[in-house]
Amino acid sequence: MSGDRPTMPPVRLPSDAELARDALSAPLFSRAVQLARWAGEGTPVGAGGELLSGQLAEAAGLLGMADEEDGPAYAAEAWQLALDTGLVEFTEDEKAEEAGSDEPSGTAVAGEELATVTSGSPQDILDLWLGGLETVLADAAAPDLADLVDQLSEDGELDLDALDWNPEEEADFLDGVLGNLYLLTALGEGAAERPVPLPALAASMIVPDDMDEPTDDVLEEVSDAMMRLDDQFRMLAPTGLVEYQPVDEALIEEVDGEGHIRESVDGIASELPEEEDVTRYGMVALTPLGLFGVRARMLDAGVDAPAVGDLAEEDAATLLAALPGHPAHATRTEAELWLARREPAGAARELLAAAHGDDEDAPSRRLACQQTLALLDTEAEPALREVLDDPQLGGLARVWLAEHGATDVPEPGEEMVFWLTIDTIAAQLAADGDSEELRALVEGLVGRHSGFFDAAWRVDHPATADVLEAMGRLHPDKKAAKEARKAAFKARSRH
Repeated sequence: MSGDRPTMPPVRLPSDAELARDALSAPLFSRAVQLARWAGEGTPVGAGGELLSGQLAEAAGLLGMADEEDGPAYAAEAWQLALDTGLVEFTEDEKAEEAGSDEPSGTAVAGEELATVTSGSPQDILDLWLGGLETVLADAAAPDLADLVDQLSEDGELDLDALDWNPEEEADFLDGVLGNLYLLTALGEGAAERPVPLPALAASMIVPDDMDEPTDDVLEEVSDAMMRLDDQFRMLAPTGLVEYQPVDEALIEEVDGEGHIRESVDGIASELPEEEDVTRYGMVALTPLGLFGVRARMLDAGVDAPAVGDLAEEDAATLLAALPGHPAHATRTEAELWLARREPAGAARELLAAAHGDDEDAPSRRLACQQTLALLDTEAEPALREVLDDPQLGGLARVWLAEHGATDVPEPGEEMVFWLTIDTIAAQLAADGDSEELRALVEGLVGRHSGFFDAAWRVDHPATADVLEAMGRLHPDKKAAKEARKAAFKARSRH
């Protein structure tokens, strides 16, 4: 993995077959398929392939939206997606230039891609869906049509400067929002059952990390971003990318022709109101299909965006190097998928061999090894017994054997016990830093072992001094903290 490539936490994705079913049932895609079949072997259409006004009403009826005010608009969106993805193909008549604005100027027919829907592989269907998603994302990042009309000059030219719209910046902003939503989902903090409040998502793009209290100007930016995202997520929801609860219309007021949040968003960027109030400001979550779609776009952009299961065919060294960076909910699943392809004793031997080392990352590898070994049953016991005398692995092997009810396990010597303690704390420091859990562990260790620091500084482990320094920071008792710092100094003096 290249050091300069952005890296995301791994995500758990459904199978391609499940994702393809989700794509086919997404409202916008499903409507596009219906209209492509309706086009059949030939339908007269207007310039550029758009449906004529009478046809829009007919198409809306076909989609079951004849009585909906926005039915023709939904039909037009679905038809455009069908054109953009090749579900429908358009041929312009030679005399098209002579046709009026609502007169036929060409013929649309069902396109070649329509066959993909019924006979293509799941990956073919997902590729088709991804192509359609790109066109909707581009539309979502474009300015409102009414804004475009307002900025037309007398000769019909578009004044981009007056429009104050930078297409690249708008696309980057939307990509950034989707990236943040993806990250929250990967970390287990955003899903259909735990949607993200729109104010928090907007604030993640606007409010600087080092700003304690957002200024009025920044809060105004957050409010503007919320309005923009509300429009964009309304457009994206029918693609199946997101589940979205829009901003409550009662909160929106029009000022100078533009929508604004009526109530102040002061505090939303940092301390959210009670949940029943937050939902009125919009709630959004990536669907499993959306997670797949954003990940596919990230991979195309050169981002390292792994999926749980990517490591299943890798060797143990690669697995143990990667697991410490996984969110807790993904670590177990990744390990289970890796073990499922191997017989228990062989897997244990491979893991134990990869866990060796005196480098800075070795404690984290050994903790990942211990967590993975815990998933194995007693068939792995012979491999664990083989390393009982190993200075680096004997301690964790004894822990595993004891937890699995093994008998005739020799008691570890004091040196091995202290070595395993230093190794474990070093791994936890690397994973979580000075956490409350580690503080409690340190306090418990020192409380149970009188003279702990007198023995600990002598442990021949590369991380001994760093661990003792951390214990000095973490222990709440001043006397014990001082003893820890003195022990750290002694440990450094040994080398």
